Amino acid sequence: MRPAARLQAAITLLDEIIAAARDGGASADMLASAFFRARRYAGSKDRRAIRDLTWSAIRRFGERPATARSAFAAMADADAELAALFDGSDYGPAVLTADEPRAVGGVIPDWIKSYLPELLDEAEITALLGRAPLDLRVNRLQASVDIVMTALPEAQRLALCDDALRLPTGFPIEKHALMTDGHVDIQDVGSQLIAAACRAESGMTILDLCAGAGGKTLALAAHMGGKGTLIAADINRDRLAQLGPRAQRAGAGNVETRLLNPKQEAAMLSDYTGQCDVVLIDAPCSGSGTWRRNPETRWRLNESRLGAVVAEQARIMEYAAKMVRPAGHLVYAVCSLLEVEGAGQIAQFLSANPGWKAQDPAIRAGRASGEGIILTPFHDGSDGFFMARLQKL
Repeated sequence: MRPAARLQAAITLLDEIIAAARDGGASADMLASAFFRARRYAGSKDRRAIRDLTWSAIRRFGERPATARSAFAAMADADAELAALFDGSDYGPAVLTADEPRAVGGVIPDWIKSYLPELLDEAEITALLGRAPLDLRVNRLQASVDIVMTALPEAQRLALCDDALRLPTGFPIEKHALMTDGHVDIQDVGSQLIAAACRAESGMTILDLCAGAGGKTLALAAHMGGKGTLIAADINRDRLAQLGPRAQRAGAGNVETRLLNPKQEAAMLSDYTGQCDVVLIDAPCSGSGTWRRNPETRWRLNESRLGAVVAEQARIMEYAAKMVRPAGHLVYAVCSLLEVEGAGQIAQFLSANPGWKAQDPAIRAGRASGEGIILTPFHDGSDGFFMARLQKL
């Protein structure tokens, strides 16, 4: 494909992503996969170039552009090479005109700026839209860091977390024997630190709420040495179904999955009321800490949706707290940097529940944010997270 044709393809793909973000449709990754399946004539270099163009536009604009062409037109005003691709040729985009619409705005939506903590300066915000690294967690049930690094010399050890390694972005780890044999799992170092903050030990009873496909569940199982009771609960059947095969591959024999009905979670977990040493809440959130992986989610978020998410987080914390035994712990985490989902949520819980106190999560990263800590891509090299560790008195 000629460069101009690649740009036109990127415009077509981006228009699909804009429409899906507006209407609550499929994710950008899913749309891109379908787009390229329908265009098998595009070679690997073409696909890579089209995707890079598309994602550069997604990262550039925090507000959803009206059209893909308006986004690329605005970018072309500052990029002569991109502007030259608007050449009007066959399969290429029409020549730009001075009076056609241009997308406007910065890399984050204006409305969301007031929700961000003050410590997020321009460098921090820019890093939220950078390229995400490829992190691994060594599964100590099956291997050791030394064994994995010997088999995977490309890996770099991360000092932030005992089991964390980092690979060059794009490294083909998915089909590597270390993955298929359950010796490693793909997991951002920030997510690994959340599991570390639980301080799981052999023989404990631990409830992982909102477990999803079980990334943190498997980390907890490894910390427990595969011994004790570990319940992974979620309301999403499809995501939870992925955990069984993953746990078997990882040698995590102490994992029990429990599918919950929305709004009936407390009743369906009543056998664990007051029984858990640790309850981990990896709460549903805005996802603002993962913008570098899913930048188009900025276009799906608005204040109404944020308010609904915050209300759901508070509801989950209330019933989760009932599962914790006296002197036990609740670890709350969100992949968000918005204060209303992090420090504000914990302050509200502690105010309404005087029988609890905050503790230091005691991890090797992050900065204080209210009664918890935040991790950011710029400061910690991880995805953006808030976490807090609370003890029941």
